Amino acid sequence: MSTEHPRRPNVVIILTDDHAAHAIGAYGSVVNRTPRIDEIAEAGVRLDNCFCTNALCTPSRATILTGTYSHVNGVTTLETPIDASQPTFVSQLKAAGYRTAIVGKWHMGEGPGHDPEGFDYWAVLRDQGEYFDPQIRTAQGVEIVEGYATDVITDLSLDWLDSLEGDEPWCLLVHHKAPHRPWEPDERHRGMYRDPIPVPATFGDDYATRGSAAHRAAMRIADHLTLADLKESPPDGLDYEQAALWKYQRYMEDYLACVASVDDNVGRVIDWLRAHEAFDDTLLMYTSDQGFFLGDHGWFDKRFMYDESLRMPLLVSCPSRIPARSEPLEQIVTNVDFAQTVLEAAGVAPHPRMQGLSIWPQLTNEPDAPTRPAMYYRYFENDDVNHHAFAHYGIRTERYKLIYFYNDGMGLPGSSPHVYPPEWELYDLELDPEELRNVVREPAYRGIREALEVQLWELQAELLDAPHHSQPVPDRLHTAAAG
Repeated sequence: MSTEHPRRPNVVIILTDDHAAHAIGAYGSVVNRTPRIDEIAEAGVRLDNCFCTNALCTPSRATILTGTYSHVNGVTTLETPIDASQPTFVSQLKAAGYRTAIVGKWHMGEGPGHDPEGFDYWAVLRDQGEYFDPQIRTAQGVEIVEGYATDVITDLSLDWLDSLEGDEPWCLLVHHKAPHRPWEPDERHRGMYRDPIPVPATFGDDYATRGSAAHRAAMRIADHLTLADLKESPPDGLDYEQAALWKYQRYMEDYLACVASVDDNVGRVIDWLRAHEAFDDTLLMYTSDQGFFLGDHGWFDKRFMYDESLRMPLLVSCPSRIPARSEPLEQIVTNVDFAQTVLEAAGVAPHPRMQGLSIWPQLTNEPDAPTRPAMYYRYFENDDVNHHAFAHYGIRTERYKLIYFYNDGMGLPGSSPHVYPPEWELYDLELDPEELRNVVREPAYRGIREALEVQLWELQAELLDAPHHSQPVPDRLHTAAAG
C-alpha cells in the first residue's frame, strides 16, 4: 500500500439481482435513467467488459465471495448451497482487522454450514426474499421487517454503519433483491415508466442459425411471462405479436420501476458516505450478479452465454486512490476477479485458493495493462424446470465467442435427467455484436473455430475444470502432440 494512504480503505459493494448494464444511464441506457448509480461512474471508472462466469444468482454470489469458479467452490446451480466455511475475501478482511457485514439477499443456503460466515453482522433475506415486509434472518432468528425490501436493506445497512465506533476499516455488502422477478415496485416508483419504452432491435429474433437451446428455452416474453409477472391480463383484441409487445411494456415498466428504487437507495448510501466524510476513502462498487435479457432476442431472464446475460455492470470509485476518468476500462474482467481486487485495495493477501486476478492496477495507475485474452463460462443447471436452459460452456475473447452446449445435467441438483445431443455455436462479435448469426459451420471461420477449441481446452485445464465427455479432443491438440 502506498505511503500516501496509511489508512486502509473502507469497502462497500452494492450487489443487485438481474440488473442489466443496458438499464443503467452510465452505460448509455435508452430505457431509463439512474442518476445516483451514475455518480459512482462519474467519481471513478466504468468497466465495459465485466462478465460473469455462470449467469445464475446463487453461483455468481459464491464466485464473487470466494474468488473461485463454480466447479471449485461447489456452487454450480440454484440447488447447490455454499459451504460457508470456504475462504472468502470477507474472511480475509476480517482476519486483517476489518469490521464486516452483509445485509440483504444471500440465497446460498440456510442453516449451519450455509449461513454467512466471516461476518461480524449479517441480516439476510430468506431464500429469494419478499419485496414487501421481508423476512430477515440474523444469528438471533427470523423477523418480519415492515417496509419495501430495497429500503429495508438500505436501512439495516446504514444502521450497522451508524453503530460502529473506532477507526478500524469496515467492509459492508449491500445485496438487494431488486430488480429480480416478479418485479414488484413500491408505491413511490410504480407507473413512472408508462410512456412507451423502446423495443430492442432483436426482439423478433427467430434463432434461425442457432442450435436447439435457444429454441427450447422457456423465457420468451411472448409465451412465458405469467399473470403474476404481468399483474393484469392483456387487453382484448390483440393478436399474438401485439400481445407480445404489450407484455414487453408491462414487464419493463415494473422492472425499471424496481431499478429506480435501487437508484434512490444507492443515493442514500452515497449521501451517508459523503456526510461522514468517508466517500473519498471508500472503495465503492456497484454491480449485479449477472446481466439480464430486457426483451433482447425476445427474452427475459439470463443463464445463456450471450452478452446481455453474460455482461455485468461494474462501476467503481475510491477518489483518494482511483482517478476519475471518462474513458471506460475495456479489458476483460470477470466476477472471479472481485475478491482479489478488493483484497489488494485493502493491502491484504489473497487466499492461495483464489483463481482470479486483481484489477487494482488497472483501476489505479495502470489503466492500459492487459488482463486476460479470454474468459471462461460454464452454466451447469441443464434443462431446469422453469426455463429449460441447456448446460453449456464456452470462451469469449475480445472478438469471438465459442459455445459448446453439452446439454447434460450430469446429475446435478436442479437439472433434469434428460440429456440432449450436443451442439456448437460461434459468433464474430465485431461483425455481429448482437449475436444473430451463428457462423460455426461457415468455412471461412473453420480456422478460427479450431483455434478457439484449443484455447477453450487449455483454459479448462488451467482452471481445473473437466471438459464434458462428449467434447472431442481438438484436432489441433492431436496435431501438436504428434509433432
